[in-house]
This record gives sequence, C-alpha cells and structure tokens, in this order.
Amino acid sequence: MQEDAFSPLEPLDELPPHSPPEVDVELMLQQLQDPDPYLRMQAARAFCEIEEPRAVKPLLALVRDPCPLVRVGAAYALGRNPDPAEVEVLIEGLRWDWNGYVRKGLVWALGNAKDPRAYPVLLEVLAGDIAAVRLWAASALGQLAQAQALPGPALDEVVAALCRGLAQDPIAAVRGNCAWSLGILGQQVKLALEDPAVYAMLTRQLLTSARHDPDWGVRDDARLALQKLADPDLLEQLDNLS
Repeated sequence: MQEDAFSPLEPLDELPPHSPPEVDVELMLQQLQDPDPYLRMQAARAFCEIEEPRAVKPLLALVRDPCPLVRVGAAYALGRNPDPAEVEVLIEGLRWDWNGYVRKGLVWALGNAKDPRAYPVLLEVLAGDIAAVRLWAASALGQLAQAQALPGPALDEVVAALCRGLAQDPIAAVRGNCAWSLGILGQQVKLALEDPAVYAMLTRQLLTSARHDPDWGVRDDARLALQKLADPDLLEQLDNLS
C-alpha cells in the first residue's frame, strides 16, 4: 500500500455540489470505453463533476482498470454518481486494490453512497489503513449516520470504533473526523435510548478529547460534537472547560 497517499485536501475530495463543466457528455460516455488509458482517465474525471446515470455502468467496469489513474477517476466519479448497484463493486475494490489513492476514492464514494452495506468495510479501513483512507472512513461513517443508513445493531460497534479512533489515531485530522461522526451518532444513540452505556462511552470520549487532545483543532471538533447533543449536563461540563 502507498503510505504517501495522505493528502487530506486534494481537489477530488472537495468536489463542488453542482458545477458541471462545458463538456460533451456523449463523447465522455464513449471515452469511458476507449482503448487509450489517457482518454478513459479524462472521461472518468469529467464524471467527477457531472451527474449522469448512464455513466455508472461503464464506470463500474473501470474500477478494475489496469491503469491506477483511471481507477482513481472512476472511484471519485462513482462518488459523484451514487447508485445502489455500485456499493458491492466499491467494497470489492477495497478488498483487492492496494493503491492508496484509489482506496481513498473508493472510501469517499462509499460515504456518498450512504448504504448500510458499506459500514463493515469502513470499520476495517478505519482500524488499519493508511492515514488518508482512515480520514475518509471516519467521515463516511458519519455520512451513513446522517442518512440513517446504519442498522440499529451496528450503532454500538460503530460508536466503539470511532471512540477508539478519536482516542488513539496518531493523525489529528482522522481524530477530528471521528469526533464529527460521533456528534452525529450521539444524537441517534441518545434518541434510541436502547443502551445508556453506549451513549456514556461516546460522551466520555468526547469530553476526554475536548479536554486533553494535544491538537487544538481536535479539541474544538470534540466540543462542537458535544454541543450537537444539546445535553444540559454536557453543556455545563463544556462551560467549565472554557
């Protein structure tokens, strides 16, 4: 795996919501199947900014393209064009593709897919991938929670994994994304009230990080996550931190 693929703010990670460029969509659809890898890459990158359902099927084929640059573009393009049909292909890509840049795109796309099938592999990635991929796995789990795509029995497991990431990950940006996702999950766990121990674990770790994380940005992320919970006891403890 390529450890140097840690670049949290690459342009493809920060795609604008709706700003399709002036391109020939029909031509780009044809180029997705062109024998020239440069043209396939160019077409895949075009669909990183264009929403086009017809592109999904040929993009799925490009997830196994021999050229890693094509695979990167295909992963991000599928993230721009989420479809239930792509989830298993993205998951399978993470099983065999060890190019760090490709893995980063696959995880980003799974977060955008907001499909419950994604959470087990995202937990695996969060526990033991390179930093850039862990970064997006942490936020992808929050995206699944936002979409209420996490099955009830998974909440305990996901909260525990994010708490470990917030407590132990050596990269501040990963810890910050774990805090963000815990803030979203905390709202769901609080409403469910099925297991007070899970909510207690979540809030305890956020409070610990808000107090003691060595990075001020992570401390701030943990505070913001706690504020989302609108819990009077927690808000009082936050006031005491100021």
